[in-house]
Amino acid sequence: MAQAQYQAVGRRKKAIARVRLVPGEGKVIINKREIDNYFGLETLKMTVRQPMTLTQTLGRFDVLVNVCGGGLTGQAGAIRHGISRALVKVDGELRPAIKKAGFLTRDPRMKERKKYGLKAARRAPQFSKR
Repeated sequence: MAQAQYQAVGRRKKAIARVRLVPGEGKVIINKREIDNYFGLETLKMTVRQPMTLTQTLGRFDVLVNVCGGGLTGQAGAIRHGISRALVKVDGELRPAIKKAGFLTRDPRMKERKKYGLKAARRAPQFSKR
C-alpha cells in the first residue's frame, strides 16, 4: 500500500523549493543531504523547522526538499514556505495558526533591476565638481 505524500512549492527571492512530506520520524533532507550538513547556521535550521514546531508536527513527517536558486537565506525561506503549504494540505485545521504566523505569505521582495545611466539599481556615478 502506498503511503500518503504531500507536495508543495515554496518560493523566496530567486530560490524555489519543492517540498515533500512523508510520514516518518522527523528527518529533514535537503538536496540529498541532512539539514545539519546543508545549513551551517543554526538560525537557518530554525527557520526551516518553524512551521513544524508551531503546529507540533516535528516528529510526524520526514521532509524531503529539492531546492535551487538564490542564496542560503532565500533557500531557507523558500523551504519554510513550502513546508507551510504542505502542512495545510495535510490538515486544513492548521491553516489559521500558520497564516497568523505569516508562513503562508510569499515574500514579495525581489532584486531591483539596474537602470540606465546608473552603476547599479540606485547607485549613481560619483559626483565631481571639476
